[in-house]
Amino acid sequence: MDTLNILYLVGAVLIFASIMASTLSARLGVPLLLLFLIVGMLAGEQGILGIEFSQYGLANFVGQAALACILLDGGLRTSFKSFRVGLKPAITLATWGVLVTVLVLGVFVTWLLDVDWRFGLLMAAIVGSTDAAAVFSLLRNGGVKLNDRVQATLELESGANDPLAILLVTGLISLNVDPAGQTAFGFLVLLFQQLSFGLGMGLLFGYLLSRLLPKIHLAEGMYAILILSAGLAVFAATNLIGGSGFLAVYLTGV
Repeated sequence: MDTLNILYLVGAVLIFASIMASTLSARLGVPLLLLFLIVGMLAGEQGILGIEFSQYGLANFVGQAALACILLDGGLRTSFKSFRVGLKPAITLATWGVLVTVLVLGVFVTWLLDVDWRFGLLMAAIVGSTDAAAVFSLLRNGGVKLNDRVQATLELESGANDPLAILLVTGLISLNVDPAGQTAFGFLVLLFQQLSFGLGMGLLFGYLLSRLLPKIHLAEGMYAILILSAGLAVFAATNLIGGSGFLAVYLTGV
């Protein structure tokens, strides 16, 4: 029983500290994620609390759920007008931009660390995409004022580049593990599947939800829970059929 209460206490303190950090971030103009990292470092093995955490499965579960919620929220806050204005440049940056970034950085990493080019490209792919959480935080809470087209492009690109980035990481891991078993055709098929299924599911269920919500009457606080549950359902269902859940949940929000 004491162990359970300690978990509750530590978890509550970390959540409280993270939320309070958001107010400090707005005042100082410091990226919120930087403060989150500081809180995590202070709570980690070499920090004040000394928490030893090596449960990668749990971290992956929580991280994916959190990113899905962030992308859903970003989609809900993106007006359809902004979506139309920034769509073309955002798609270009989310595809060719990510590829060029990975290639250039991969060559540099391969040269700098003197490693195999496959491993260099993998390291580049891991950091090659724009982080949606960081972009949304800076644009909405960091006091950054940009042209409407530029802001819309950044928001859309940060939400749309995850499918290609995840696919590149997955493909390059397979290339490192089993070089002989990977083909360019298989990679392209997987890319098409991820993007097409993600696009289709996001547009379909986003349209259905937009038609459903005005027709139902709930308590004020229930709408957010309903949208959150629907967004996570779209995210999970799209992943199960082999599509990009991140793209689908963002488009559902829009």
